[in-house]
Amino acid sequence: MTDVLDRAPTLDGVLETIGAREDEIVALTQELIRFPTVNPPGDVYRPCAEHLGERLRRRGFDVTYVRAEGTPGDTDAYPRWNVVARRELGGGPGRCVHFNGHLDVVEAGRGWTIDPFEGLVKDGRVYGRGACDMKGGIAAAVVAAEALIDSGLSLPGAIEISGTVDEESGGYGGVAYLAERGWFTPPRVDHVIIPEPLNVDRVCIGHRGVWWAEVETKGRIAHGSMPFLGDSAIRHMGALLERIEHELYPALAARRSDMPVVPEGARQSTLNINSIHGGQAEPGDGGLPSPVVADSCRMVLDRRFLIEESLDDVRGEVSALLETLAAERPEFAYDLRELFAVQPTMADRNGPVATATAAAVRRVLGRDAAIVCSPGTYDQKHVDRIGRLKECIAYGPGVLDLAHQPDEWVGIADMVASAKVMALAAADLLTRPR
Repeated sequence: MTDVLDRAPTLDGVLETIGAREDEIVALTQELIRFPTVNPPGDVYRPCAEHLGERLRRRGFDVTYVRAEGTPGDTDAYPRWNVVARRELGGGPGRCVHFNGHLDVVEAGRGWTIDPFEGLVKDGRVYGRGACDMKGGIAAAVVAAEALIDSGLSLPGAIEISGTVDEESGGYGGVAYLAERGWFTPPRVDHVIIPEPLNVDRVCIGHRGVWWAEVETKGRIAHGSMPFLGDSAIRHMGALLERIEHELYPALAARRSDMPVVPEGARQSTLNINSIHGGQAEPGDGGLPSPVVADSCRMVLDRRFLIEESLDDVRGEVSALLETLAAERPEFAYDLRELFAVQPTMADRNGPVATATAAAVRRVLGRDAAIVCSPGTYDQKHVDRIGRLKECIAYGPGVLDLAHQPDEWVGIADMVASAKVMALAAADLLTRPR
């Protein structure tokens, strides 16, 4: 840590201020939860962005709203609106620390015992869809930044806070769009902290890669009483599933990563069969289906891969299975369509943003931070690959296992602690020489 972090009375004052603003953190978390920013389709993005932006405008931030026109899902009914706010700190030129959080949430789904968009406070927790992932983290980052501004420290540089959208569906209408336009490119921004729910004592420096693809096997329709006159696409898909089960899954299980991925099971390569749809659609009126041989069967694959693997090899493993089946099975025909791909990414665990955050965790919590990587992707991928900014990590409150679950919650004490960590880390980073 630099000298500013050794001026204990001043920084202790920042920590005390954050502790005294616990109610503000809770209230802002509740306010954000009450915007049902469900993605898809992308509900109430603009009102939520404006609510956050108006708060920051009142605190002296320059606020800009950016619509990601032409991105997937962007329509006049569901426009993709993002907010970016910047505050020059008054201590002269210097670095910029950027806190980025996504405003969108997944659907509530079934199994809730409370209203998912009420923002209920109970037993030291705030409940609601997005409480953990990641509106509690956004609230903590906002209060951390405000406490630094109010501290009287003569800090150089600038703080930015952004509320972006579509992270749950790839981030293309949010961070990716902004990164393509220079919002996350040095020297405009130097360090990015994304308060994703990776647990309050963990610093997340990266994530595995992802390859989504759709395989369609093709057949020939015929009467179900005479299937020998047709060719079942479902049987062809079954043959592919057998190869995946007995050849690909064992191969993936044997691969291990040096990335500190959590949980332990995610340190290997994984493949999830996301969905299978074969034959005619089920009647929606309660009637019976007609007797036909399936002429199409589609399967969506969700492959998560390691930094030690190449994307070409990941693609090639599935292609090789398909080509082998095409050579072995009469009339086997298929289409393979890539849906999207993301390379693994990992920041330097000894770089400024990771070490500053880890040191702040030690100071606030009294224990060493665990350095981890995420099993799934988040918006660091776009900051790194598009923005060309390696100085990006995830750190925030919330228990990772609660994300997307019924009765999702975030701990109030964890939000306060994470706000203190983010404030200390930002103060350290802002005072480091360029």
